[in-house]
Amino acid sequence: MQQHIMIIGAGLGGLSAAIRLAAKGHRVELFEKSDQPGGKAYVIEREGHRFDAGPTVITAPFMFDDLWRAAGRRREDYFELRPCKPYYRLFNNDGKHFDYSGDEEAMAQQIARFNPADVEGYRNFMASTQPIFEKGFVELADKPFLHFGDMLRVAPDLMRLKSYLSNYQYVAQFIKDDFLRRCFSFHPLFIGGNPFEVPSIYAMIHYLEREWGVHYAVGGTGAIVAAMARLFTEIGGTLHLNSPVREIVIEGRKAVGIRLSDGIVRRADTVISNADVAYTYSSLVAPHHRRRFTDRMLRRKKYSMSLFVVYIGTRRRYDDGSLLRHNIIFGERYKGLLEDIFHHKRLADDFSLYLYMPSLDDRSFAPEGRESFYVLSPVPHLGAGIDWSVAARPYRDAIVRFLEERYMPDLSRSIVVETMVDPRHFARQQNAFLGAAFAIEPTLTQSAWFRPHNRSEEFENLYFVGAGTHPGAGVPGVLSSAIIAEQLIGAA
Repeated sequence: MQQHIMIIGAGLGGLSAAIRLAAKGHRVELFEKSDQPGGKAYVIEREGHRFDAGPTVITAPFMFDDLWRAAGRRREDYFELRPCKPYYRLFNNDGKHFDYSGDEEAMAQQIARFNPADVEGYRNFMASTQPIFEKGFVELADKPFLHFGDMLRVAPDLMRLKSYLSNYQYVAQFIKDDFLRRCFSFHPLFIGGNPFEVPSIYAMIHYLEREWGVHYAVGGTGAIVAAMARLFTEIGGTLHLNSPVREIVIEGRKAVGIRLSDGIVRRADTVISNADVAYTYSSLVAPHHRRRFTDRMLRRKKYSMSLFVVYIGTRRRYDDGSLLRHNIIFGERYKGLLEDIFHHKRLADDFSLYLYMPSLDDRSFAPEGRESFYVLSPVPHLGAGIDWSVAARPYRDAIVRFLEERYMPDLSRSIVVETMVDPRHFARQQNAFLGAAFAIEPTLTQSAWFRPHNRSEEFENLYFVGAGTHPGAGVPGVLSSAIIAEQLIGAA
């Protein structure tokens, strides 16, 4: 039966769900507060420089192919994906680098440069990740966990796969060199998790990358968002930009529509929120309606770290081969720094960085002779009480100085365009609870059934997609949440 479905937020999750449901013949309207779709994957443009503000690492590219196929189209006709070879360049505190790729022999050679004894351990580690991948991604990623029995059914498999170990502990069983342990345990940070706390199920990311590679879209992630918006409207969907939603209208225990910022109520058969789950409950549902997701309960959850990001355009190139598209620069501390971010909630003097350099191999990002890139540092969320109006500029200066001294000569004098964001941006512009960039932290007790469900536990006809619901953050997780929403609505 055709439904009138309203979706709050045009992030990757909202767009994906909108496409899938419109392709099924439903009347779908998508409401986005910004002047462009994308959510966290929005695009910044300044004086000919373009910056992807959101996710930049594309894994499981077949999921986009499947999405287009569901709409009867070909993804290749809308945007182009290209492989990254190698995937990442990782630097230790001394500036020595490790090129991480899907080529087993190349990886063995890279590992041997640091600790030859870890080559065999790496091979055993990769072999061990296949069953984790088959259970965690192939079998469970696009399946809802609505009942505790769903969790009990998979518990024996999770125990057999050692999910009680942290991601770092799991890696450390196979890899002994300190730097190499960092190289094989950092991935949870891409989805907002502390490698020393998230369950070892996330070791499946290694196998996922080996299986399908790491890719980028020509024109950036913004090109993917534009293509998704185009596809959605082509198949009959309606996209409303500059249309913030003020409230989800509840009657009894049922979501019956939305109230826009201008006060107009739009009624619907089904409401989907691609907004942050904690924000949805705390800010879009009146307190007197909520029995379970009270403000107190939401505050008790553990939330991911936030991010400090500087977007930079330079009048010169940095194309001497020392940097790649994806660069990860580890500081001297690893566990201690993560404890400062996740537990002590303090802004440390040191940092580890992700340096994203898309204009090295995609010249559409910057004018001739120039470079466009961003540098990102994980930082505590707003629960830390850091005064970013005071801390932001010194922190930015320390990062730029570090890059200039070690990796990017003459950087400070070469900057022609610059924008920086801190946790306040994620709270104000992205409606992220506490400015947590990846929603609820993916610990074992906040995953699967323990995570906010894809179908609201509180209200009929209210569903969630995006990073805050199952299976979690990251592009594959967000796209999987849209598949789950489609299945649940179709079965309702």
